[in-house]
Amino acid sequence: MSAEAARRDVAPQFDVVAIGASAGGVEALHVVAAALPADFPVPVLIVQHMDPRHKSMLAGLLGRRCKLRVKQAVDGEEMEGGTVYIAQPAMHLVVRAGRLVLTDTKLVHFSRPSIDLLFESVADAYGDRAIAVVLSGSGVDGADGIRDIKAKGGTTLVQDPSSAAHAGMPQAARATRCVDFTLPLEEIGPALASLVAPPAGDET
Repeated sequence: MSAEAARRDVAPQFDVVAIGASAGGVEALHVVAAALPADFPVPVLIVQHMDPRHKSMLAGLLGRRCKLRVKQAVDGEEMEGGTVYIAQPAMHLVVRAGRLVLTDTKLVHFSRPSIDLLFESVADAYGDRAIAVVLSGSGVDGADGIRDIKAKGGTTLVQDPSSAAHAGMPQAARATRCVDFTLPLEEIGPALASLVAPPAGDET
């Protein structure tokens, strides 16, 4: 039996995956998204810092390589498993009662959307059934959110700074000492698949 087939017989160990990225993040997101299996059972929420003056093409770009449905987040929509939701430019993306909420409140760490705000909302909503991932980027966005996820019992992953185009965000996240796994970029997608829905008999 294949790993994907085996996963279909195992209840997900987590309810949501939240990913934050900035400079160098688009390339990193391509690698992670392409590695997620077609039967990945939970929603994936992505905040990628981007120029607010331009329409984001990220959903279309990721959709070409990702086996899951990829779309830009819409205010008020209910999250569905097996779907990747991309934050809109210049709008914070948070989760409330299983729905996506977009807001244009003040910038956080000079950014909107904010990785920290997404992670904080996911921690509050899902507690120990949440996973947060910090990928390539400059600055410190995501570090406070990693603390929030860990404080609520969630699981945290960070791209190995040595494999990141910009190491600032991964390093800031690691400095919190709230990171469970520091992984090379190419190992993050498979790790998410194993954590969320490990094959039957796997005690991961």
